[in-house]
Amino acid sequence: MKSLKYSNTLPINLLIASIIPFLIFGPFFPDLIVSVSALFFIFHVFKKRIFYYFYNKPFIIFIIFCIITIVCSFFAENILFSLKSSLFYFRIGVFACFVWYLIDNDKGILKYFYYALVFCFTALVIDGYFQYFTKENIFGMKIISNRVSSFFGDELIMGSYLSRLFPLLFALFLVKVKKNKLEIYFIGGLFILVDVLIYISGERTAFFFLNLSTIFIIILIKKYQKFRLFTFIIALIFIAILSLNLSGITDRMIKTPAKNMGLIKSSLEPVIFTRVHDSHIRAAYNMFKDRFILGHGPKSFRVKCFDPKYSHDENSCSTHPHNFYIQLLAETGIIGFLFLFSALSYVVYVAFRQFKSIIFKQKRTLSDYQVCILAGMLISVWPLSPNGNFFNNWLMVVYSLPVGFYLQSIYSKKKRK
Repeated sequence: MKSLKYSNTLPINLLIASIIPFLIFGPFFPDLIVSVSALFFIFHVFKKRIFYYFYNKPFIIFIIFCIITIVCSFFAENILFSLKSSLFYFRIGVFACFVWYLIDNDKGILKYFYYALVFCFTALVIDGYFQYFTKENIFGMKIISNRVSSFFGDELIMGSYLSRLFPLLFALFLVKVKKNKLEIYFIGGLFILVDVLIYISGERTAFFFLNLSTIFIIILIKKYQKFRLFTFIIALIFIAILSLNLSGITDRMIKTPAKNMGLIKSSLEPVIFTRVHDSHIRAAYNMFKDRFILGHGPKSFRVKCFDPKYSHDENSCSTHPHNFYIQLLAETGIIGFLFLFSALSYVVYVAFRQFKSIIFKQKRTLSDYQVCILAGMLISVWPLSPNGNFFNNWLMVVYSLPVGFYLQSIYSKKKRK
């Protein structure tokens, strides 16, 4: 196979791995790297005729989804506004394939991603706890409503960053060839501190994702199962101590969600997630019922939610309905929704096969590395939680990363034409 020369991969690998720290400072540079990389890789694939990276089922299905979203945009009230989200969405799929290609040609990129993640997680842990105890971080950024955000400032997404990239960090830790005792102890301590930091960030969805991916990993991996279980239990002990002594964080992370869902007796009726989220979802559902096949077009919720025809109450409007599946139903109809649902179905199916092989003591279908990567993908397609805008640039980069690693892990051993 014709490819980039090994000597040329170092600067490219470093550039791609730099996405990890750049994500802390906003979506501009990560999205720029993704866009430029996608254009470069398309050119390179056609020049070197290495169509294998595009001629595979996952990428073909993704491109069909992109075409569907573009078609949906033409049914939007403001076509050009909607096309801003859908027209170049294909770049995240191309970028994932580019990551796959780079790993194929130089496994050193795994090391660069690993150290980038360790560095960023360590920096956030140090700065996050500093901000928690002193009420401002090392750059003087004030803590907001007792919620730790570290370098993210008024963007309260530090927990989201840590929880979404944690499975990738664990995966790369597993495949690191040489691990001395000091490094293992350091990573174990880092895991504990990250678990607790996500909790005190006050990001309920991030904490849920952390627990979801951790339980998923502990059940399905083999070699470092006890290691992760031990660090998780230690973190939960610290979290329990904090919850017993800090009523504010306990109310936000435990009591309020329980009341909203009707798990704790309350004078208020149970709602979906929160009252605001409930209003968003009901408005989006009203939009879906009106155009259930192709929806109102990507990025249209923020416009159509003001229409009395769809509005549920004064809390109905936002830039998006805060749930990927509900957003796709409203903006791309049942057709767009089915593509994301098929991704969830695939993750559940593969996980079930792994679980079955463990129960019946058969050869495992996935390596521990693949299980961790799959956990990162599960977070992205999980339906029963609030989340951001499906077409958001920052989230787009985060949920495309594990896909590239996973594609490489399942296709690298197959014969290429």
